[in-house]
Amino acid sequence: MAEHASENGHWYDKDGTPAYTIIGKNGNERPTTLRDARKLGLVPSVTTIIGCADKPQLTNWKIDQAILSALTLGRMEEETEKEYVDRIKEDAKEQAKKAAERGTQIHAWVQDGFERILHGEAEQYFFSAQDTIIIECGDVGWICEKPFATARYGGKCDLHNKEYLLDIKTTDKPITDLKLWESHFMQLAAYRKGLGILDARCGILWINSVTAESRLVWADEKELDKGWKMFSALLDYWYAKSGLEV
Repeated sequence: MAEHASENGHWYDKDGTPAYTIIGKNGNERPTTLRDARKLGLVPSVTTIIGCADKPQLTNWKIDQAILSALTLGRMEEETEKEYVDRIKEDAKEQAKKAAERGTQIHAWVQDGFERILHGEAEQYFFSAQDTIIIECGDVGWICEKPFATARYGGKCDLHNKEYLLDIKTTDKPITDLKLWESHFMQLAAYRKGLGILDARCGILWINSVTAESRLVWADEKELDKGWKMFSALLDYWYAKSGLEV
C-alpha cells in the first residue's frame, strides 16, 4: 500500500514540495519545526491555519467519547476520583486514536484505488467512493493528492481536476445526516484558490467507516466565499501569532 501522510501540522516549500521532516544535526530525521520553517522559507499547511479556529463539532465528539468511556468504565474499589477521571480520559483518548487511525486507513485505501492499487477490505471502500463520484461527477479523470504552495500557505488535495475538487473524510455516523461545517468551507476554498481552479465545484466525500457507504456533500459558492474570507483572516492571525515573516 502506498504511504499517505497526514497533512496536519505540515510544511511546504514555496514550489509545493512537502517538507514534513528534515534531517537534524544528529543525522536523524525529525518533524519540521517553526524554527526550521523560518530558516528554510517554508509555508504552513491549510489544516495548520484552520487549526487556529475552534471546531465545535470536534469538541462535541470528544465530549461524547469521554461520556461513553465513563458509562463503560465502572469505578474500581478504592480508586480515587482523580484516578477514575484520568482512566476515563485515557480510554477516551485511545478510542479517538483508533477512530483517527481507521479514518487514515480508509482514506489511504480510497487513494490507493484511484492509483490502481486494490486489495482485500480496501475494495469495498474504494468502489463505494468511486460509484458515488461517478454518479455526481460523471466518469472523469482525477489528480490524486497533488501538493501545492502559494506565497503564504500550502496543502495537498485529495482529488481534483479542472471541474471538481473533493476532500475525503470518514465518519461513524449515518451518511444521510451529514452536513458541512465552516472548517470544510475554509479547507475547500483554500485548496481551490491554491490550485488555481477558481471555478471548480467543491465538496466533501463522506465515507462511513463501518458500512463503507459514501455520500458527496457539495459546498455552494456563498459558503466557499465565506470560507475563503475566514481562512484569509486566520492566515493573517497565524502569521501575526507565529512571527513567521513572508
